[in-house]
Amino acid sequence: MTGPAGPIGKKGEPIWYLDGTLGGCGHALALAKAYKGTFNVIGFDKDPQAIARAEKLLAGKAKQVILENADFRKLGTVLDQRGIAGVDLILLDLGISSDELEASGKGFSFQKDEPLHMTMGDPDKAAFTAASILNGWKEEDIANVIFAYGEERYARRIARAIIAYREKKPVQTTHELAELVKMSVPPAYRRGKTHPATKTFQALRIAVNDELAALKEGLYAAFDNLNPNGRLEVISFHSLEDRIVKVLFKEMAEKGAIIMTKKPITATDQEIAENPRSRSAKLRILQKIA
Repeated sequence: MTGPAGPIGKKGEPIWYLDGTLGGCGHALALAKAYKGTFNVIGFDKDPQAIARAEKLLAGKAKQVILENADFRKLGTVLDQRGIAGVDLILLDLGISSDELEASGKGFSFQKDEPLHMTMGDPDKAAFTAASILNGWKEEDIANVIFAYGEERYARRIARAIIAYREKKPVQTTHELAELVKMSVPPAYRRGKTHPATKTFQALRIAVNDELAALKEGLYAAFDNLNPNGRLEVISFHSLEDRIVKVLFKEMAEKGAIIMTKKPITATDQEIAENPRSRSAKLRILQKIA
């Protein structure tokens, strides 16, 4: 793999690839196949079940496989502990994996009726959950979260409806919340292309997992730990994430990097047809200058 600043990796040595959001190992497996025997991978995921699956999927696929049940914001500390001086390629795919959406039982989607945890890690170890926010926070604070992290225009109406509902009983499941949001927004909004609760669910997930702060910390740590000519690639799925990536990439370019994507790369029609979730994906790539 080459770019404006030269080839990735040291000649004759395996590529070090860091996957900050391992998920179902799709990216790691594809790269392992492409690089064959010249590939080492260190993967991060907050979900211990994802790490357990990755152990099986990546076994024998790379020269070295190192898996960490940790947030990618800690990648610098982990690399130091492992004695890894730097890596050649870092990927952060900020989307929720299919496993998290369909099989985690944590309430990320309103397609199934599940408890409102929304934490990427172990719910029992989380500082708070979506249910904690909905049933314990003040109306103003709930509205601020939904507006700031979901960019939801009806945040105050939704928060008001949540407070009224919880006076009778706690908001406990995804279907309860989805229906509550649906009934609190104007009829025309309910008839939109996306479910009216989409932005509220997004906002709660971001808040529970401290995703935007983690992204900023992770990007700085990633840049600091890239080898000369190393690449940092980020796939974001909503404007808040993409804005952070865009701004920090410009900052990193001033410190010694080349932004390889003047505009983010988006999915083709064929890719969207094969994977509808890729519709909102934006890929930005940065390469560190030697």
